[in-house]
Amino acid sequence: MQKGRMRTLLAILLVFTEAALAVTDDELPIPADDYVYCTVCHGVQLMGNPIIRAPRLSGMDSWYVENQLRAFKKGWRGKHERDVVGMEMRTMAAALTEEQIKEVSAFVATTRSDHPPETINGDADRGKAHYSTCAACHGVNGEGNIALGSPALTGQNDWYLVRQLQHFRDGTRGGQPGDTYGMQMRASAGLLSDDEAILDVVKYISTL
Repeated sequence: MQKGRMRTLLAILLVFTEAALAVTDDELPIPADDYVYCTVCHGVQLMGNPIIRAPRLSGMDSWYVENQLRAFKKGWRGKHERDVVGMEMRTMAAALTEEQIKEVSAFVATTRSDHPPETINGDADRGKAHYSTCAACHGVNGEGNIALGSPALTGQNDWYLVRQLQHFRDGTRGGQPGDTYGMQMRASAGLLSDDEAILDVVKYISTL
């Protein structure tokens, strides 16, 4: 059974590697052998894969990727029993050294992919009112703020933002001791009274 799963994984790796090589004409970076496994879940050029709930990473700021990989490694993320996808990522991050975390984060920042399509329904006008609180940390245009540890929100999968806000609100994320930024986000997400409010604010973010 284990050998069968390994053969399947190797086959997937081969497919994604070949697909990645096909885009060299656009001079897009190809991951080093050590990090090609990132594309298995997150897709060629890290464009994301909604089928397995792996978000788009391409173009994400390297400092934020570093912070999140460390958060997974420390157990601040992917430790809650409801965060099944996070548990898988935590296992991957746990195997990385500090040097590897920096290297893979630098690679992520250099990748590029098409802007993800909108997949949710919400009211952007109502969402704009909710976003006024978010703007204090994430910026008026969702550009992020390294000084506050707040990532850019633009260019991310809308379904992923919805899920993370739900996780912050219900304590699946941001509830581990030591996760200062996560706790702050948990408090902010608590201001969104229900899923409708979350859909509305994410819909607005998609307009930025």
